Amino acid sequence: MPVGHDAHRWSTFHGERTLVVAARTVTSTVRVLETLPALLRGDTRVTVVFAYDHTSAFNAGVLDLLHTAGCRVAPWEQLAQMTPDLILSASENVDVPEGDCPVLVLPHGVGFQKFVPDSRSARERLSGVVPDSLLESGRAWLAVSHPAQEEQLIATHPKASGRTLLVGDPCFDELVGSRARRKAYREALGVADHQRLVMVSSTWGPTSLLGSEPDLLPRLLAQLPCDEARVGAIVHPNVWSAHGAWQLRTVQAAALDAGLLLMPAVHAWRPALVAADVLVGDHGSVTLYGAAAGTPLLLAAFGGDAVPGTAVHDLAAVAPRLDPRGDLRQQVEDVVRAHTPDRYATVAARAFSEPGHALARLRTALYRLLKLPEPSSPPPAPLLLPDPDPPLAPITSWQVTTGVAGNSAAPAISVRRIPAAVTAYGRTPPESATLFTHLACADDERDPRLTESASVIVRRQAAPTSVGALRWTEDTLAQLPGSLLAASAMRGGGCLVGLRDGRFVETASTGPAPDPGLHAAVVYACLRAGLPLDDAQVTLRIGDMRDEDVILRLRPALPNR
Repeated sequence: MPVGHDAHRWSTFHGERTLVVAARTVTSTVRVLETLPALLRGDTRVTVVFAYDHTSAFNAGVLDLLHTAGCRVAPWEQLAQMTPDLILSASENVDVPEGDCPVLVLPHGVGFQKFVPDSRSARERLSGVVPDSLLESGRAWLAVSHPAQEEQLIATHPKASGRTLLVGDPCFDELVGSRARRKAYREALGVADHQRLVMVSSTWGPTSLLGSEPDLLPRLLAQLPCDEARVGAIVHPNVWSAHGAWQLRTVQAAALDAGLLLMPAVHAWRPALVAADVLVGDHGSVTLYGAAAGTPLLLAAFGGDAVPGTAVHDLAAVAPRLDPRGDLRQQVEDVVRAHTPDRYATVAARAFSEPGHALARLRTALYRLLKLPEPSSPPPAPLLLPDPDPPLAPITSWQVTTGVAGNSAAPAISVRRIPAAVTAYGRTPPESATLFTHLACADDERDPRLTESASVIVRRQAAPTSVGALRWTEDTLAQLPGSLLAASAMRGGGCLVGLRDGRFVETASTGPAPDPGLHAAVVYACLRAGLPLDDAQVTLRIGDMRDEDVILRLRPALPNR
């Protein structure tokens, strides 16, 4: 990397100033990566060097993040060979080398709202505040999003007086400005119009949501039928960094098998938060971002490490609490019904000052510290967030409960599907003359115990022809003698359901592209209730979200092969 006294010999761009980005944790590094390009866009006067500080307990993933972004990275020790004009970081815990250049510290969350372990001692400290020694040197500048944060700082760290810069919060500006793309984000995540997206957010540490309620995700998935709701999770990067993706996925394996949308540790959480219909959170910054942006909120945890007198503490005073052992589905419904868009407006006003101008203010501050004229280009404005890449979350088996109402001439069948992976976390209703439960598996289910126990087998891909669907159902039922039905969608429309007794039922619906699992559930319920299967019309009821009319007719079998 061309740095040091003879860097000009190797450089293509001859910058007038050197900006060093101190990268120490994923959380702090990604905040700089998401902010800095808009500030320096098109300016060759500033040479940017990324220096990696490996001393954090949460350093895992930092180098991967920098390399993925295309950054050239210098080891921290090489800083001694540089003469930076400004050091920029979103980590307050960086050991800044001797010198006289200013140090600009961006927040990596919202303000100073959490007590965290001090890596330099056995005590706790206020997150976001640099050591007093750096404040005493007169080099440190702390960016804040609201004047109340400056008041809080001075009350606890008097040496911070005059060392803050009010710039706002670029992340909050992007979240608010991207609400117009909400439908696109939901489509990218695979959330249908009729489905409710419940996003769960957890900060890190033992008092966080995942630290205190590690089985909340599978219990939500066990109580929210998958045709009516999707459940996602935004987990603090420190959890990914400290425990690793392998352990996180292993601990939450049941939830992942049940279709959990586990958002990657960086970037994608922002559009996912915009897409959410309900947020279940704790005392982390994501919870405050979501509530301030107008999303209905249920607090599932709130740790004693939250700082009194901050905006997140104000939020805790007015937000409804989730009873993790109560009826989760009802609590989600209740919070949506009772919510108003301005419910947390007072909290937002105390956390974010003059939203929409953070990037412009931050660029002004950055160039002032670099002692360069600000570019003549228009001030940067918050961009719309990009669509997230959908996490792979296929469900391959379901516990299906069907209820039959009405009479044989005009029956209505309700279908409630819960992923089989989380049935141990919920309650199975007892069967009756009108209520039935069965296990259904997709043909790509990997657990043979489930497949061999399933009453219904569902083909994942639509059959190209009706003959192909007939052949597949025959073969599937022959291979799995314990199954009663096998169902396949047909590419031209409709579904074909093969019965153990040799009959075939063709189904068609008035709704969107038919889901063979739902149509198979209708046929299963008709069989159990003794309802006709030929020239019959049934109302398929999927929760409170939608009804569809399903037409059933018997179809002749293929001639013997």
